[in-house]
Amino acid sequence: MDQNNEERVLARFAEAYGKLKVEIAKVIIGQDKVIDELITALFAGGHCLLVGVPGLAKTLLVSTVSECLGLGFSRIQFTPDLMPSDIMGTEVLEEDKSSHSRVFRFIRGPVFSNIVLADEINRTPPKTQAALLQAMQEYNVTVGGETHPLDLPFFVLATQNPIELEGTYPLPEAQLDRFMFNIRVDYPSIDEEMMIVDSTTSAASEKPEKVIGAEEIIEIQNMIKKVPVSEKILSYAVRLVRASRDRSFPGVGQYLSWGAGPRAGQYLILGAKTRTVMTGRTTPDIDDIRAVAWPVLRHRLVTNFHAEADGITTEELVGRLLDTVEQ
Repeated sequence: MDQNNEERVLARFAEAYGKLKVEIAKVIIGQDKVIDELITALFAGGHCLLVGVPGLAKTLLVSTVSECLGLGFSRIQFTPDLMPSDIMGTEVLEEDKSSHSRVFRFIRGPVFSNIVLADEINRTPPKTQAALLQAMQEYNVTVGGETHPLDLPFFVLATQNPIELEGTYPLPEAQLDRFMFNIRVDYPSIDEEMMIVDSTTSAASEKPEKVIGAEEIIEIQNMIKKVPVSEKILSYAVRLVRASRDRSFPGVGQYLSWGAGPRAGQYLILGAKTRTVMTGRTTPDIDDIRAVAWPVLRHRLVTNFHAEADGITTEELVGRLLDTVEQ
């Protein structure tokens, strides 16, 4: 692809980003930071974990984004009795009417969609969680010894309720690491909440329009990877990640039993590149890395009993890393 075409694709993304915000705002009131982080992860090709209490329009946000991107959408409600075949699909034995022979036919499950909403992913047993997470990593499904590729682009957006933990199966750290972003969905402000109540209890409602399609999304994802990054920015991202694993790092190391791995550095750079293109710039800066550090790192830091005793959260530790690691 020539340089002029690359510039055209990246300019198209910057334009589409502005339109996306407008279309999503027709349905979702507020949550600007959540929307920005979600769009960043999608165009970077990463999966997201959305953490928030019920009733904050997480499902509505995901379905609205899929409409604006012209992508297929499926929702899977995770429950304790959900089986891997309920997600991936299964083989059924059918009789061929012409030859009267019996053959197996694969019935595709809901994972065969562009955007898959895994609602309350921590409410299903590890076996079913692992089946979905394998699809996230490999972009295919193997059933009955046959491999079936997933539709591209493919995103998993999983939700978790941080309050009701009884009867749940928390995701292990190794599986959490496959999510690019952990996005915190908070309560709206009082003005936003008044607008939400007013708009959802009146007759008028706007439908979001399609802004961009699947082929363009894949093209943009490929272009984002080609965005140049200076050695200074690359070094900062790597040092930030390595500091989270350094037990002697002041104010942080003594509170962590586990830090972020190399995948965190990859996602810091990919997220920074995507933010750069979204705002019409040509190369990432330090602020881009710092902006994506929260959603990239917050679920990759595992605190120990010292942190619990002192009331130190992962949010605070990410802040200390950003304040202390030399830019």
